[in-house]
Amino acid sequence: MPEYLHPGVYIEEIERGPRPIEGVPTSTAAMLGEAERGSITPRLVTSYKDYQRWFGDVFGASKFLPYAANGFFENGGRRAFICRLVGNGSAQASAVFGDFIVRAAGPGLWGTRVKVKISDGTTKKADGSSVGFRLQLAYWGREPVPDFDPFTDRTTLPRPALTEEFDDLETDESSPDYYGKRVPFIDLDKGETNQGPESSALGILVRNAGVAAGAKPANGIQVLGGGADDPAALSTDDYRGDPDGGRTTPQGLAALELDPYRDVALVYAPDVSTDIANAIVSHCENLRFRFAVIDSGKGQNNPSGLNPRNAITDTSYAAFYYPWIVSADPRTGARKLIPPGGPVLGVYARSDNERGVFKAPANEVVRGALAVEFDINDRIQDDLNPKGVNVVRSFPGRGIRVWGARTMTSNALWKYVSVRRLFIFLERSIYEGTQWVVFEPNDDKLWARVVDTIRLFLRAQWRLGALFGRTEQEAFFITCDRTTMSQDDILNGRLICEIGIAPVRPAEFVIFRIFQNTAEAQR
Repeated sequence: MPEYLHPGVYIEEIERGPRPIEGVPTSTAAMLGEAERGSITPRLVTSYKDYQRWFGDVFGASKFLPYAANGFFENGGRRAFICRLVGNGSAQASAVFGDFIVRAAGPGLWGTRVKVKISDGTTKKADGSSVGFRLQLAYWGREPVPDFDPFTDRTTLPRPALTEEFDDLETDESSPDYYGKRVPFIDLDKGETNQGPESSALGILVRNAGVAAGAKPANGIQVLGGGADDPAALSTDDYRGDPDGGRTTPQGLAALELDPYRDVALVYAPDVSTDIANAIVSHCENLRFRFAVIDSGKGQNNPSGLNPRNAITDTSYAAFYYPWIVSADPRTGARKLIPPGGPVLGVYARSDNERGVFKAPANEVVRGALAVEFDINDRIQDDLNPKGVNVVRSFPGRGIRVWGARTMTSNALWKYVSVRRLFIFLERSIYEGTQWVVFEPNDDKLWARVVDTIRLFLRAQWRLGALFGRTEQEAFFITCDRTTMSQDDILNGRLICEIGIAPVRPAEFVIFRIFQNTAEAQR
C-alpha cells in the first residue's frame, strides 16, 4: 500500500485493463549439418554472405548445409541459426604464444589452414612504445598454407580466403580495448567457455591458468596445428549433441534447447537418415513450439514406396517433401541436385512475412530451382498426397512450385501445415504474453483481465484472416470463471482458462460444378 504522510498532491501510475500480447516470430529457422569451418555454437546469420563469413563456402559434394542456407535466403528467409556439427573424434587446432594459446574457432582439420600473427600494436605512446598488441588471422580455404606473411606481403599467391585483424588490444581490464572485450577469449581460471564477444570466425585467444591479468601473448607468426576431422560419418548422437566423450559443449539439438535460441520455429537438417529425422521430430514435439521439415531420399524413383508415417513417424509437427531439385551451385554456377528442404524453409518464411502463418506454404514458386529430379503428375500425386507427401512440381508456364501443404499425421484435425503452425504461433504468443499472471491474486478481477488480454490478441488475428468465422463468436471463445475452475483448483493456486479457436484451413481442392442451362421458350 502507498504511504501518504505529508499534505500535498500525489501522482500514481496504476495498471488497468488488458495487457497487449505480441505475436512471436514464426519464420526463424535452425539448420543442422556439416560446414566448412566455424564454431559448433549455433549462430544467427541473416544472409548467405553472412553464412560464408562465419561458416565458409561449398566444400563437399555430399555436404548440403551451404546449399540449404543459400536456398533458404534465396526464397525469402531472413533469419537462420546455423548449427555446425562435428564428430566426437574431431580435434581443435591451436598454437602457443608465450603464456597464451590461440585456438581455432571450432574443431576440425580446417583449423590447420589458419595462420596467426601477434605483433605490437600500430598506435604508439609518447615514448614510442606500442599501446597494446595486434592479433591477425588468415585462412586458406582449399590450398595448403603457403610459407609467407600474408599481412605484409600483399601480392604473393595464393591469397587467403578470409583475414581478420584486431589492433591495439590492451591488457588493462578497465580499458574498452581490453582484449577480453574485443576478441573471443577464454580465461582457463574461469572455465572453458568463451567469456568474450563472438567477434572472430577463425580464432579464440586463451589465457593459461595462473597467468596474471596484465600479461600479453608473445609476438610471433604460426600456423595452427593439431586439428583433425572425425573420420566417421555423423551419427544420431552427433545431431542430438549432448556432451559426451570428447565433446564438452552441447551442439545440434541439445544446443537449440538453450534459452538464447528460443525464437527458433523451424528445424531442418538436409539429407539425413530416418533415425536422425526421428530425433529432429522428437525435438520439435518435446519443445512444442517448433516445426520440422524432412527431405525424401535422393533417387527415389518409385514414389509409391514413399510413406513417411511408416518410415519415420506419425506426427503433426513435421512435413515431408519430395523430390529433390536442381539449382545452381552458389560457388561455381554449375547445376547441382540438392534436397528440397532448404528452399522450402525459405518459402515458409516468405509466406509468413507476406501473408501470415495461417497461409499454407504451398502454390508458391521455388526461387532458384531449375528442374526437379522426377516429374510428378496428377496420378502420382493422387497416391502421395493422402500419405502426407508434399511434392515439388514443375508446371508449364507457371514454374516450379511447392504443391502440397500436409503434415505427416493421420489425424485429420492436424493434417494441414498451416493449422499446426498457426496453433504453435497462438500457443506460444499467449504463453509469452501472459507470464505476468503468475502469482497475481487469483480472483474475478484477474480472470476478467486475462480474458480481455487474450480476446484482444485473438480479435487481431481474426481480423487478419487467421480465424474462420463471420463474427468473433464464430471465430473463437474464451472462458475463465467458476465454470472452468473448481474450489479445489482455486485453493491449489490453479487458474484455468479455456480457449476455443476455429482456424482457417486451405482450399486444397477447388471444385467448379458447371452444367448446361437450357432456357425454355417464354410465352
